[in-house]
Amino acid sequence: MPWTQVSYTYDGSFSGFLTCVYESWLHREAPAAFSTPEDPRVSLWPERPVATDEAHARRVYRSLARKISPAARELVALGFLTSAEDRELLLWGFIWYGYARGRAVTRDLTDPRVAALDKAVRHLRNEAHLYKGFLRFSERDGMLAAEIEPKDRVLPLLRPHFCARYPEEDFAIWDKTHQEVLLHRSGDWRILPAEEVRLGTAGEAEEGFRALWRRFYQTIAIPGRENEACRRSHMPKRYRNTMTEFQSAPAAVPAMGPKG
Repeated sequence: MPWTQVSYTYDGSFSGFLTCVYESWLHREAPAAFSTPEDPRVSLWPERPVATDEAHARRVYRSLARKISPAARELVALGFLTSAEDRELLLWGFIWYGYARGRAVTRDLTDPRVAALDKAVRHLRNEAHLYKGFLRFSERDGMLAAEIEPKDRVLPLLRPHFCARYPEEDFAIWDKTHQEVLLHRSGDWRILPAEEVRLGTAGEAEEGFRALWRRFYQTIAIPGRENEACRRSHMPKRYRNTMTEFQSAPAAVPAMGPKG
């Protein structure tokens, strides 16, 4: 019996996506598209809303390691954080190919699904690695705060690094692109939705430290050896908007967590 093609509408969470995978198997449905309720696109396929079921999501999550491999499960989890085009369709195709192929699937880079997912995850990991060096904190009433504009959802990858580096500090990292914030207070952490955050200006002491950092960055430069092409390769322009040394005026940063 051929599988029915449908368009799944889900809440956009990882558990919601895994629930869609479970529903696909249960009802023999091949998703032609995935969307969230806020998605303005109209599907030409029959639309079916899927409510997130944590029990079904856990069942699928456990099966990824058991029926394929732990490495494949990690690849799926990381793949969901990427900005890959048609991300859910890519992951769904990889999962079903993995169920059929087994442990060897992660090494089969000749398959376009595996190659595309591997490329997307490598971009995610590289972007998170760069932000460990490019992220700039500012002191805000006893709390460190920073803002970033990543292509991928890097906060889950940045969280272990900064929580371990500043275990005694209260800090917030606001992802403006994906509208979510990592909050760390008293040794506890949360990643929360943040459509809006309260912005403010830095205090006098903080402005002084920013000015010193900009002066240091300018002073160590050697005008006769400037190589913009080389600098772009080590520090791409898209990261500079939130970096203190490239800001001529004080930058507004998150003072607190999300409003709602």
